Amino acid sequence: MNPFKSIKEQAFECNRQIPELGLAIYTFGNVSAYDSGRGVFAIKPSGVAYTDLTPDLMVVVDLNGKVVDGTLNPSSDTDTHVVLYKCFSDIGGVVHTHSTYATAWAQAQRQIPIYGTTHADHLASDIPCTKMMSDEMISGDYETETGNQIVESFKSISHQEVEMVLAACHGPFTWGKTAEKALYNSAVLEEVARMAFLTEMIEADASRLKQTLIDKHYRRKHGEGAYYGQ
Repeated sequence: MNPFKSIKEQAFECNRQIPELGLAIYTFGNVSAYDSGRGVFAIKPSGVAYTDLTPDLMVVVDLNGKVVDGTLNPSSDTDTHVVLYKCFSDIGGVVHTHSTYATAWAQAQRQIPIYGTTHADHLASDIPCTKMMSDEMISGDYETETGNQIVESFKSISHQEVEMVLAACHGPFTWGKTAEKALYNSAVLEEVARMAFLTEMIEADASRLKQTLIDKHYRRKHGEGAYYGQ
């Protein structure tokens, strides 16, 4: 049996859900699933439509960016995934999409303010946006530098508490303990981005959610005192 069967199936299933969740059209996105024991991850092949994917088509790559299983080229964003797995060593999945509202905030080079309790249910801070890349970074190893920009943005932020980011003028990246959780985070990010956009359309000077509500909603789902769910 293929030793990578499990992560290839995980990656396939999560990639298949990207268009179902409205997170991308055509081939605009990718999910990877990581096997920490083997130091490899399965990722969507580059330029292949979601409807044409199968588990066997997923490409397995090591943390040097070398293909170890598969016959197709891996996603063009593979090197960004490599950086995130190396630097955020406890994660098990990464998602990149060009979902409409999250990408719009990225193109505006704005972090997403925490305006409401839906946002606070998932994280207790604004959603960060990276700095704009320099010309040298763009003309160099672009995908690796995208990962470096993300990691740089998390020097003073916990990647365990904030599992999402906007790459300036590019789009959203999310991660999690599993590929499924990373995909969930991607869907949450898009919905929160949409809500924040609509909030500013209704009230341009909308206030950030007050801290007591942030604390209440975040802590009832996270931490020792959490009481949400079964």
